[in-house]
Amino acid sequence: MVELDVQIPSAFDPFTEAKESGAPGAKEYVHIRIQQRNGKKSLTTVQGLKQEYSCEKILKDFKKEFCCNGTVVADEKLGGKVIQLQGDQRKNVSNFLIKVSIAKKEQIKIHGF
Repeated sequence: MVELDVQIPSAFDPFTEAKESGAPGAKEYVHIRIQQRNGKKSLTTVQGLKQEYSCEKILKDFKKEFCCNGTVVADEKLGGKVIQLQGDQRKNVSNFLIKVSIAKKEQIKIHGF
């Protein structure tokens, strides 16, 4: 029998390098989701904006641009802020974030139906 000098790492995570690097798209996604309320009412949430941007100012621009109401909610799990808008505003929010250069198209993930 032949002995091999092979060391097997106990906890190997192939994504540690991507998580630790500052490369775009590592964990800088902006998630745009829709939540169904009652009946035809829905709620659009925007999550994952960088800390350097003011969520309150972005919300103010969203409300003016899309003619809808909204609020900023603190998320306990992730420690960040989530913008909530009335209605299905997923496409509008995505186009607005790209237009004002807050996020690139590759960094935006749209979830829902």
